[in-house]
Amino acid sequence: MKKLLLMAALAVFGLTTTNAQEVRLGAKAGVNFASVGGDETDGVDGRTSFHVGGLVEIPISEVFSVQPELLYSSQGAKTEDSFNGENFESKTKLDYINIPILAKFYVADGFSIEAGPQIGFLVSANQEFEGGGESEEDDVSEFYSGIDLGIGAGASYRLTNGVFFSARYVLGLSNIIDDDEDIELEDSDDFKRQNNVIQLSVGYSF
Repeated sequence: MKKLLLMAALAVFGLTTTNAQEVRLGAKAGVNFASVGGDETDGVDGRTSFHVGGLVEIPISEVFSVQPELLYSSQGAKTEDSFNGENFESKTKLDYINIPILAKFYVADGFSIEAGPQIGFLVSANQEFEGGGESEEDDVSEFYSGIDLGIGAGASYRLTNGVFFSARYVLGLSNIIDDDEDIELEDSDDFKRQNNVIQLSVGYSF
């Protein structure tokens, strides 16, 4: 039994050592086209913002890798309206630290498709109002959940010099609303909203 365990440990160590030589570290940044779906979102528009962070690509085989990432992602939504000839805009700014863990399949040289779960940790939540020549921004963190769960899918293309381009859609799976006691709905207990984000990125890995 001890010999079997020792052999297994040596095999795992050897595999890890081999793969470690091929592990890629990288950084990426790009644009977010963020929106919020769910209840009472008619008339809610998307918000354009950004994401930035790092990644590790761990090869399992020639065509399959696991890629965890650590991203700062600015998300949310906005609404626009007018009253008495004045235009008003309200932005919900939700900033997260997101950790996606992606399975990557290389379907051609340099080109991969990817999918996997994501967990996000809320860093800040602010509501910004602009209109009538005035602006105001309030902290609304108490109304939002500190954890956001989602699933992402997309594709990437990596050049031979290490530069890569990627596109990804992240669908929110959990309710981002935490405290809905002040939301005036008949069924406020069932009030749910989810994050949705399209991400376009450029990065470098080595």
